Amino acid sequence: MHELALCQALLRQVEAVAAEHNASSVSRILLRYGPLSGVEPHLLRQAYPLAAAGTPAEGAELVMEESPVRVRCRTCGVESEAVPNRLVCAACGDWHTDLVSGDELLLASLELDIPEDPAPE
Repeated sequence: MHELALCQALLRQVEAVAAEHNASSVSRILLRYGPLSGVEPHLLRQAYPLAAAGTPAEGAELVMEESPVRVRCRTCGVESEAVPNRLVCAACGDWHTDLVSGDELLLASLELDIPEDPAPE
């Protein structure tokens, strides 16, 4: 289950961002993943509470959005959506394409709880 290791790596990024902004905790994490990323979303959701225990992200909502698979055709230049096991151009049907997206696992955004500065006396 490499999803636990992915969660731990994700939480290192989250903790670094939280520390950079002096956040007391994290309330929401938005991840974007592609179907070619090798991530099993349900396993990532199961691993997340274990990895987040004792971190500023403990109790944070984990939101996962799937990104589409997109390819750019080397023949006609069109960028189009494709299916994971058929990376062909939607315009001309050529298989000479480059993957543009669909293999990513990205930390898209965070919602941080940042304490207000105490009022000056």
